[in-house]
Amino acid sequence: MKPLLVFQHVDCEGPGYLQTFLDARGLDWRLLRVYAGDPLPADCDDSAGLVFLGGPMSVNDDLDWLRTEIGLIRAAAARGLPVLG
Repeated sequence: MKPLLVFQHVDCEGPGYLQTFLDARGLDWRLLRVYAGDPLPADCDDSAGLVFLGGPMSVNDDLDWLRTEIGLIRAAAARGLPVLG
């Protein structure tokens, strides 16, 4: 099964109960620590869905990684993949 990708934007805002929920159900997921420089995927082809955690940024901020995430959200929506965030 393809993993759910969870995007963490700041160290202090991790997956919390979401991690407990996913693990209790045996769901495959992968944490991408954007704040720590984890590489972002070029597409969402190898994911079951996308989850975006919070942070101090705004969708209007001029950040390279934010533009990448917006592209991933658009691609996921076009494919009918679930997106939460």
